[in-house]
Amino acid sequence: MIALGGNAIKQPHERGTFEEQMRNVETATVQIAAIARNGYEIAITHGNGPQVGNLAIQQEQGAHMVPEQPLVVLGAMTQGQIGYMMQQKLNNLLADDGKEVATVVTQVIVSRDDPDFQDPTKPVGPYYDEETAKRHGAKNDWIVKQVRPTGEKTWRRVVPSPIPLGIAEAGVIKKLVESGTIVIASGGGGIPVIRNGEGKLEGVDAVIDKDRAGAKLAEEVDANIFLILTDVEHALLNFGSEDETPVEKMTITEAKRYLSEGHFKAGSMGPKVEAAMGFVERGGERAVITSLGKAADALEGVTGTHIVPG
Repeated sequence: MIALGGNAIKQPHERGTFEEQMRNVETATVQIAAIARNGYEIAITHGNGPQVGNLAIQQEQGAHMVPEQPLVVLGAMTQGQIGYMMQQKLNNLLADDGKEVATVVTQVIVSRDDPDFQDPTKPVGPYYDEETAKRHGAKNDWIVKQVRPTGEKTWRRVVPSPIPLGIAEAGVIKKLVESGTIVIASGGGGIPVIRNGEGKLEGVDAVIDKDRAGAKLAEEVDANIFLILTDVEHALLNFGSEDETPVEKMTITEAKRYLSEGHFKAGSMGPKVEAAMGFVERGGERAVITSLGKAADALEGVTGTHIVPG
C-alpha cells in the first residue's frame, strides 16, 4: 500500500497548472512503476489538499453562474482528477509489462458520533478577512475560525476530520489487487460517508487524513507493507535543531515514546507515524516512511524510516 502526498502532485511553489501537475505525477509514477516491476502487488492512495483547495476557490468565484457543490463532492472530483493523471502515466509506463491500472472512486465510512464533528479544526479552502469569513459562514452554514494570528486574511472554513472506520469499496479493491491490477483508491482520504438511520450511506462534509485512510485501506486489503511517501527521506528526532537525527528503524514502543516526547509534530510527521504504527499494530509486517524519490530503495531496505512490531 503506497500513500502519496497531495503536495507531491502540486509543489508549494507552483501555480498548479495541469502541465505542472502531470510532470509531478510522472516523477511519482516512475518510482511506482519500478516497484511494480519488482513483483509487488500495489494499491495507491494520495492526498488532495492543494487540488480541493483550488476547486473550493473556483466554486466560490463561479457561484454567480452555476450552483456551488458541497465539499464532499469536491473530494469526489479530485479523486477522479488525480486518478486520471496517475492512471494514464502508469498505463503508459507499464504498457509493455502487461500491467493494468484502475482508479476506484472510494467512500470511507466514519461515525456520526466522532468527536471532531462537535469541534471541527481542519482548515479548507481559501483565507478570508474576518467579515468575509463570517458572511460566508452565515450564508453557507459553515464553521469559520481564525487560523493564523496575523495578516490581512487570517480566517478559514474549518471542517471535521473524523477517524476512518472502514472502506465501502474494500471488497472490490482487494479483488482487483489480487488479480494483479494496480489500484488507485481512497484519494484525499476518501469520500467521507456515514450510515444514516436506514443504514444507507450518506456523504458528509469532512476531510479524512489520507495517511489514516491509507492505513485502514491497507488493513482491509491485507497489505503487508504500508509505504508513506513524503518530502523527507527519514523521520527525524530533534527536528530543526543542531542535533537532529534520522531514524532508520523503530519499534512500536520506540515510536510511541518519540511521539510522547514531541519529536513528530502534529500536522506534519505526527499523523504519518501514527498511521504507520496503527497499521503495524493491526498485523502489518512493516511500515516505511520516506521521500518520493527513494520509494523503490526504501522498500528494499536501503533507506527510509522502518516501523516494525515490538
